[in-house]
Amino acid sequence: MRVIRGRGPDRDADRRVTAAMLRDAGETGEPAFRAWTPHRQIAFGRRDTRAERYDEAAAAADARGFPPVERSVGGRAVAYTGTTVAFAHAVPLDDARTGLDERYEAGTSAVVRALRTLGVPARRGEPPKSYCPGDHSVQAGGKLCGIAQRVRKSAALVSGVVVVADRDEIADILVPIYDALDVPFDPDSVGSVATAGGPASSDDVCQALESVFVGDAETRVEDADDVV
Repeated sequence: MRVIRGRGPDRDADRRVTAAMLRDAGETGEPAFRAWTPHRQIAFGRRDTRAERYDEAAAAADARGFPPVERSVGGRAVAYTGTTVAFAHAVPLDDARTGLDERYEAGTSAVVRALRTLGVPARRGEPPKSYCPGDHSVQAGGKLCGIAQRVRKSAALVSGVVVVADRDEIADILVPIYDALDVPFDPDSVGSVATAGGPASSDDVCQALESVFVGDAETRVEDADDVV
């Protein structure tokens, strides 16, 4: 398995790394995984961009030091503080019409197992009125992780975000954003690895995720700067 570590020099370059993972997995048949800390930003989903007050939501993010970006996968707005961990698992496909639920199941189970190795009593699900609400989430004293999936003809990308620390900052910044998007949001629904009893270390979370997702596969490690 190809393992990619680190992040690109800026947000656009960093997104190209993940896009290249998905493309290359389809072309070569080799799966890939990365867990990293994206640059500080608010990532808006496609539904957000169609909201009547989206410009207001984006302006609220920017005014508070979170540059707004738009992503092609996932649901509602997600905040990355610089310590928040993202992960992406690129899986080659023989048939893009099958396996969606199985990949979600495997990804959710992997996140739960990884967080439990860090002392977090993680379990499936999310509290009411969570950020980026969805069926594939992990919680422990609040929502810790949401999982999304992008499917192409020859590969799928199972990805997600894990709140490591900065729980209060994330809750605070999302209040005006979700208000502008007219999406129910309870700031108390936000959890973090640190408040759930785990380490306030992004590196520890990245390592735990990599260990579980990669397992005993033979690895080929690359730096994100060398991917694109």
